[in-house]
Amino acid sequence: MDWQAARVSLLLALLTAVLLLPPGVALARWLAFTSWRGKPIAEALLMLPLLLPPTVIGFYLLLAFGQGSPLGAWLAQRLDLRLVFSFEGLLVASLLINLPFMAQPIQRAFAAIPNSLREAAWVSGLGAWRTFVKIELPLAWPGLLGGVALTAAHTLGEFGVVLMVGGSIPGETRTLSIAIYDRVQAFDLAAAHVMALALVAASLVAVALVFAADRRRPLQER
Repeated sequence: MDWQAARVSLLLALLTAVLLLPPGVALARWLAFTSWRGKPIAEALLMLPLLLPPTVIGFYLLLAFGQGSPLGAWLAQRLDLRLVFSFEGLLVASLLINLPFMAQPIQRAFAAIPNSLREAAWVSGLGAWRTFVKIELPLAWPGLLGGVALTAAHTLGEFGVVLMVGGSIPGETRTLSIAIYDRVQAFDLAAAHVMALALVAASLVAVALVFAADRRRPLQER
């Protein structure tokens, strides 16, 4: 087991899940309740990271983050921040590609809440914020759990974007998926097998959490 790579992967998964949860909830709730005519376009854009090959996403992120781009040059000059081949850049890329994994389960959970419950809360004197906190969030918690679990699991296993944006710098951008690739290239199949099993186990736990949470949803949400 490459413990340095495991540490980078776990830190990346944790930060991605924590940082994506608030914007994921806000976006998911808006998509669940909005009647905006452009909603299909917004949902299509949200789906793009699931449909495009990771190398395509990684290529465009590499172009956007590189110092030859306006954004990359500005970040380097103004903030002394380089997003290519750094953990910070890897985190930004992870946030972008994992947004649909966070938002979609939460969107489905909010969409399953009957409008009558929200209207009853408003009639009872609850404002929009208190309705969200006291009514919507408790009912949507399985979606939140599912979004966090899927985001963390996908982050642990991401390869293409990680390789193109972060490279394979030990202790900084080298994740478990990259370490598995390196071990296979070196014909160290035993080490690759151990790390691959760890990722399989993490994915199984994430999927089990999603299904367990879904089974515990109140019947009126289904």
